[in-house]
Amino acid sequence: MPAPHILIVDDEPNIVMSLEFLMRKNGYAVSIARNGTEAIEAVDRAPVDIVLLDIMMPDVDGYYVCQYIKTHPDRIKTKVVFLSAKTKDADVKKGYEVGADLYMPKPFSTRQLMVKVRELLAAPQTQADLTP
Repeated sequence: MPAPHILIVDDEPNIVMSLEFLMRKNGYAVSIARNGTEAIEAVDRAPVDIVLLDIMMPDVDGYYVCQYIKTHPDRIKTKVVFLSAKTKDADVKKGYEVGADLYMPKPFSTRQLMVKVRELLAAPQTQADLTP
């Protein structure tokens, strides 16, 4: 069985490097997108299990990327985790409204992130997943 595939989307190189190291250390396959446009291209190219997604990026924001993923018929099972410095209630609410599976404010605990990633990967299929 292949390792779960994680797509990291952030325009901050230090965050990308630390998340990539963390995910690879835990046995996951990792792809990187440095902005929203690259994220959409990556999702169109190949399925990923989880997208770790920043909101504030220079081109297409994370809200749009999440909405795109969640409305893409072939990517309906992809989980989206927002990792964002936007912590106002309205920002978090909007994240869930566009389809996020989880919203974690920056700075976040890498230990807690790994727990949540494992939980999302182990989550049973939803009814929507079971519908042919």
